[in-house]
Amino acid sequence: MADHIERGWRVLATALCFGVFGIGGLLVRLVVFPLLALMPWSPATHRRVCRDVIHHALRFFLWLMRALGVIQYQVRNGERLRRGGLLIVANHPSLIDIVFLMALTRGADCVVKAALARNPFTRGTVAAAGWIRNDAGGMSLVEDCIASLKAGSNLIIFPEGTRTRPGEPLLLQRGAANVAVRGGFDLTPVVIRCEPPTLTKGEKWYRVPSRRPRYEIDVHPDFSVAPWMPGDTEVVQAVRRLTRSLSEFFTREIRREGA
Repeated sequence: MADHIERGWRVLATALCFGVFGIGGLLVRLVVFPLLALMPWSPATHRRVCRDVIHHALRFFLWLMRALGVIQYQVRNGERLRRGGLLIVANHPSLIDIVFLMALTRGADCVVKAALARNPFTRGTVAAAGWIRNDAGGMSLVEDCIASLKAGSNLIIFPEGTRTRPGEPLLLQRGAANVAVRGGFDLTPVVIRCEPPTLTKGEKWYRVPSRRPRYEIDVHPDFSVAPWMPGDTEVVQAVRRLTRSLSEFFTREIRREGA
């Protein structure tokens, strides 16, 4: 009986949290960002302040989810994200992975779907934060990512491109490796685990697991790109090799954390 009551509460609390998320996002877009736009700042300063607003808002959202008993989480070596110009790559088991990474990282940039830049509920936030849109695609997108990193932003990329389906192997795209190799950037890998799984691809938010999910966010030491720099090897081959190495790394570390 107690288990049913506790699970029922988590369904209600999850609804409350996502309601706060939606209303808060609307207020930020309709009130906070327009007020910030009135300030006599340079475009770069305005973008940085808007990203800071998002950073602190997401920190509050995570605090609320933990305070209401929706989730619990542990962050290891989070100080490694308190630097500038990081190329952050992470696995993607859950809907709120990006929330964790942006809450832990100031000045975060990311690649967003072009549809979000056109959506009336999200386009204001995307524009204010200056996040990279993926509609350009190809080398143009890679160049935008490299430019963001050179400007000192912390760029978050999920190499899988979408959430992992539980029980299926990781399938990494080559975008992150392309940025690393062509721009000469080391990668900062973040391994995310959630047990039991929740908010996975295709899963409804109200399908809460039988017990409270626990997230583990482990920030690993930088992954040097030097061994995969082209040299006499073609760039395409270097990107392919780095992608394979990243896939092996994440697969190994996820299993190790789960042991």
